[in-house]
Amino acid sequence: MKTTLSAPDLAFVPETRIGFWFLGTQTWTTHVLRVALDDLERLMPQRQPSYPIVLDAGCGQGKSFRLLIERFSPQRLIGVDAEVKCLRHAQAEALKENIPIELRHCDIAALDIADASVDLVFCHQTFHHLSRQQMALAQMFRVLKPGGLLLFAESTRAYIHSWIIRLLFRHPMHAQRSADEYLAMIRDQGFNFGSQNVSLPYLWWSRSDLGAFEWFGFGVPAQREETLVNLVAVKPG
Repeated sequence: MKTTLSAPDLAFVPETRIGFWFLGTQTWTTHVLRVALDDLERLMPQRQPSYPIVLDAGCGQGKSFRLLIERFSPQRLIGVDAEVKCLRHAQAEALKENIPIELRHCDIAALDIADASVDLVFCHQTFHHLSRQQMALAQMFRVLKPGGLLLFAESTRAYIHSWIIRLLFRHPMHAQRSADEYLAMIRDQGFNFGSQNVSLPYLWWSRSDLGAFEWFGFGVPAQREETLVNLVAVKPG
């Protein structure tokens, strides 16, 4: 395992103490991370038995490593994050695995990874922390091989601007996007995807009422601002 801890040019908003704590819990791994991967897997076109090089773009504390290894059978995994304290936790997770895991401290908008060298990019709940989103997306497009996959799962502006998130977490509010805006940005970058590769889950924890209206029998509103967007996009071959 290799760890690189030098990043002179970072442009992101770090998590609060409560946010950092929550992202290391089993609740996060089970009810957020695993659920997102389950959804993304069903959106994948022409699923392959193995994706040899996997990039975890915004790996956080490394809670995704075991899940990515189990699902995509990589020969090598690269974890990138902008917070050193996250990477310290991620290093402990990496030591539990039996494949090479390289950890890098850098901004996704300035990846030090070779062109067309990655088979799959996993980007989960990362973009709402970034202030240079289009540059980060361009970097992920660059490092993917032709035919490579981007697995993208993100909270939208409606969720990040909600009262509970404003209270407990910290984000660059000016950089937040709607689901449609994320889809347009990814398509404009040159990625290919169709409606069959997109999901807009409306999970209870992503709603400002934490699902109370539905719990009391009022149902889920048909007209709403989407709070989450999951998609799998392909870099053209």
